[in-house]
This record gives sequence, structure tokens and C-alpha cells, in this order.
Amino acid sequence: MTTPAPYAAVAMQLTARNISHLPDDEARAAMLAHIDSVEMQIRTSSIFITQYGGEPVKLAVLPEYLFTSYPGRISLADFAAKVGWNSDGPEYDALGAMAQRLGMHIAGNAYERDPHFPDFYFQTSFLVGPSGNTVLRYRRLISMFAPSPHDVWDAYLDHYGADAIFPVADTEIGRIGAVASEEILYPEIARILALRGAEVLVHSSSEVGSPLSTPKDIAKQARAFENMAYVVSANTAGIEGGGLPLASADGNSRVVDYRGKLMSQALSGETFTAFATLDIAALRKARRTPAMINSLARQRPGLFADAYAASAEAFHRANGMMGDGTPQLPDRDYFRRAQEEVIARLDKAGLI
Repeated sequence: MTTPAPYAAVAMQLTARNISHLPDDEARAAMLAHIDSVEMQIRTSSIFITQYGGEPVKLAVLPEYLFTSYPGRISLADFAAKVGWNSDGPEYDALGAMAQRLGMHIAGNAYERDPHFPDFYFQTSFLVGPSGNTVLRYRRLISMFAPSPHDVWDAYLDHYGADAIFPVADTEIGRIGAVASEEILYPEIARILALRGAEVLVHSSSEVGSPLSTPKDIAKQARAFENMAYVVSANTAGIEGGGLPLASADGNSRVVDYRGKLMSQALSGETFTAFATLDIAALRKARRTPAMINSLARQRPGLFADAYAASAEAFHRANGMMGDGTPQLPDRDYFRRAQEEVIARLDKAGLI
């Protein structure tokens, strides 16, 4: 296995743009124009970072839903039709061409349509390589207001197989996994990615920035330490055109090392200042060294398997969007009702 030389990674803290009010054709044009504008921001930031620290930038992480913002109360089908990306669509082509020109990996997050689930969208974290190809596609599993592969579980597995659920890309800059937004709060997702070899977790987010320690910020350091993995987390620099005050989801992009130590952190506004050098060789050496701080090698997953299996029926159940054996598109209140049902089962079992 070839070990990459140290390189710089940057969390690009950029402003998301709400385009849900635009006609469909204008929304498509706006996304492509936004992708085009990001290239210069990454290029000029990379030049400065390389001049500053001496290491080439090989990884840029973009914020969550940068090119669309979130759907709000738009129906699932309408939002999918308006802003959903196809896996072979022009948006990925544009990002691939950008990654080729920049000679780096670009990670981000978007809403994707899926031909096997008409009218659905899945929130997807992606990694585009310098070859121009999309080398990682992870569909978000835990969300309060978006469909999850778990909602159509049997059909999803039939189409894609179990290996598609927690993908890890083996790249020339290390083994990379993606965690979407709020999923950083759920340790199981990052853990499974680490168990599949992930060394760098790219985290596209849109969250509250605060001088206080937010749950997500605490979780980023915890996930890094627990799994001996770098975390590169890019937050939005606000959301434009959505009605909320601009800075409501702004600031605190960061890079965390595999010991859980904060390497860099941005303040507010559009900035590239959350960047740091990733040393994959040092990470691999640490993972192979017996020590109390080798948190990954000390894990005993077999201890917990039975407890997880026993509690599965009380929590969110698979196939919640499967009706008569085919995917059924629900109204938006489905997600709240599903959570209410979980709470009722936990209460009945005396667990809450």
C-alpha cells in the first residue's frame, strides 16, 4: 500500500444559495454558474495555502447543500425535479472538470435523484477525484426531514448491495469516508467507516456557528479521537435567499487531527482559513502502535452487536416508505410521524 506524502486539506467556508424560488431551468443554470464561481475561490485559496505552509492542497471540502440550500416545505417530488442531481448529470461533469483542472479531490454534498426511486431524492455526500470521476457517493442515512436508504431498505439493497451503504474510497491521498451534516452526532456512522478503513472523514455541514462549544463541534473532535481519523469539516458561510438571517448557519469550519486535537478553525464569513496538513503516514504509524491512546485498536465491536440487534425494533424500522412492496412517496409530515412512533415504542418498553 502506497503511503501519500503530507498534503494540505482545506474546508472551504462558502455561502449556500437558496434557489427553490427559481423556475426549473433557471435553477439548473444557477447551480452550474455557482459551481463555476467556486473554482476560482478554491484555486486562489490553494495557492496561498501552499505558499504559506509549503504543502500542496490535495483535498477541498465544500459545505452542505452549497448549491441549493435545503428544501424547506417544498414537496419531495417537486424539490427532486427542481434541484436534484443525476449521478451522470451536468453538475457532476462540471465538478469533475474542475477537479481535473485543480489537480485535487473535491468533496461536497448535494441532493440526488435516483432512477430506481422516481420522485425521491437522497442527500448525498460525494468525492470527485482529480481524474474527473466521482470516486465516492454516500447517501445520508439519518435525517429528520429527508428520505434515507433505510426507508426503502430492501429495494435499495437489491439495487446497490450492502457495500454501497458505508463506502470508503481508497485514493492516492488516503482512504476517505464521508459523514453528512448532523450525522457527525451519531458515532456509529463514523465508526463503521473507520472499521472499513477510513483515515479521513470529510464532513459537509450547515450549522450554527458559535463561540460556545456546540454539540457538532464536540462531536467532530470525539469522532476523530474515537476512530483515529482526520476530520475535515466545512460549514456554510450563511444561507442566502432563504429568509433566515444570513449568518444563522455560519462559521467554525475546522480540521481535527486523529488525536482529536483542533488543528485549525475558521471564524465567520466566506473563508479558507480552516486548513491544515494531513500526515497519513503518521496516522498509519499511530494505528499500528500498541498504546492506551490507540483508541481504534482497543475497540471490541463484538461486545455491542447483540445489544444493538435487540433494540432495533424499538427504533426506526426499515422500509418505512415501502407500501405494497414498491416505494411510496410520503408527505413531509411522514418524518415527524415516524419519530413519534419511535418515541411511543421506547415509552411502552420503559426505555424513556
